[in-house]
Amino acid sequence: MATDTLVLGIGNVLWADEGFGVRAVAALNAGWQFPESVTLMDGGTLGLYLLPHVQAARRLLVFDAVDYGLEPGTLHVLKDGDIPTYLGVGKMSLHQSSFQEVLSLAQFSGQSPQSAVLVGVQPKVLMDFGGSLTDPVRNRLPEALAAGLAILAEWGVPGVPRERAATDSLMDASLDLGAYEGGRPGSDEACRVGDARFLAIRRASGG
Repeated sequence: MATDTLVLGIGNVLWADEGFGVRAVAALNAGWQFPESVTLMDGGTLGLYLLPHVQAARRLLVFDAVDYGLEPGTLHVLKDGDIPTYLGVGKMSLHQSSFQEVLSLAQFSGQSPQSAVLVGVQPKVLMDFGGSLTDPVRNRLPEALAAGLAILAEWGVPGVPRERAATDSLMDASLDLGAYEGGRPGSDEACRVGDARFLAIRRASGG
């Protein structure tokens, strides 16, 4: 089924700033209502499985953590031809090796979005399993949402602020930001990076 406008959040919320894209689209869903022609989707780390959704979209807005090699928290908005769709340009997005292929395959199939925009933020920390967004990245969420809302308004599908937060989350309730941060152990209680703390425990136990 054709989709007029697809808003896609990409990332893994279990790996600190890697979850930026998913957190962004979840915040849009919680705070704004959109016309029926707009689909908000947690794309997670689905990679090539996103191809049918991208092929079906007339317009595509993507939120993602993007490695620009700049100061953590730097926000960039890339449009249409500025978004790399082939592997030779070097790795920009943390998911580019797969999502890049999605865009390329969509083009080769003759079923690619007419318009595409990437809202990306430079991450600070990635290798922190169980971690959450760092302050530099979290602080850019409002600006990222404003950029996305401006694009959607430009496309003629503006968001309307909700009077109360949406009850239909895009993800399992246990992964909602508040529940996730409230339920995870701190780094002093649990090894989240597979580093020397875990290895030292194994050595001490003779493992």
